[in-house]
Amino acid sequence: MNLSVEGVSFAYPNGAQALQDVSLQIPAGQQVAWIGANGAGKSTLARLANGLLRPLLGRVQVGDWDTREHRVSELAHRVGHVFQNPDEQLFARTLREEVAFGPRNLGRSPAVVNAAVMEALAALDLSDLAEVNPYDLPPARRKDLGLAAILAMQPPIVILDEPTTGQDAEGLERLGRVLRQARTRSQTMITITHDMEFCSEYADRLAVFSEGKILIEGPVGEVFRRRDLLDLAQVEPPQLIRLADRLHLPDLPLGVDSFLESWQAARGGEGRP
Repeated sequence: MNLSVEGVSFAYPNGAQALQDVSLQIPAGQQVAWIGANGAGKSTLARLANGLLRPLLGRVQVGDWDTREHRVSELAHRVGHVFQNPDEQLFARTLREEVAFGPRNLGRSPAVVNAAVMEALAALDLSDLAEVNPYDLPPARRKDLGLAAILAMQPPIVILDEPTTGQDAEGLERLGRVLRQARTRSQTMITITHDMEFCSEYADRLAVFSEGKILIEGPVGEVFRRRDLLDLAQVEPPQLIRLADRLHLPDLPLGVDSFLESWQAARGGEGRP
């Protein structure tokens, strides 16, 4: 399902201007990352997408729905939002109850709910902990549970707010597996993140936010080439890209393999370093 943002502006009641004339098109099935400094407008746009906020000017559409014309409970069928702090969304006594709440609240049958819960817990390696209290989990695993709770609702669009924060290598691999599975379902995944290495590995496109505006939006490689705009947005490119710049490599590497290929090509194919 596509997400369309057209000329959207938003200010909070205290007068803080969070977004200014923002337009963005995200086709169904894409994996997109929104990057920029804290307070740049990323989380505000996420809340506009799921209906928690309403634009003052412009329009946000989820598929063929104008978010101004639908309740948050209705939009939950289409947009799932995984909060940065999982404790803001967890409340049940067991992991199973937590993950079951969303699809049950959407009116799905017991059989469908049970299947969705089992699948979501398995996706995050939480099946063996189904009867555990969520607050007996360490913070990183509570983050996984928050994601599982949204996945069980099977929304066509999922927004992940800083999903890599506090995750170890095993947690990052679980998250990467979820994103790879989402591709097979043509599920749109939007990640709000400061983790540029994660962006380079998993995102198709980037949108760079600064002071309530989008400075540039496009394929990952094209965006990371715009060091002038990244500097303006206080964003540091991934380490491999910074190293490639220092080595004056002709191609922009988005992973270790592409870095080695570019490095070999620059040395005339002399072999691996």
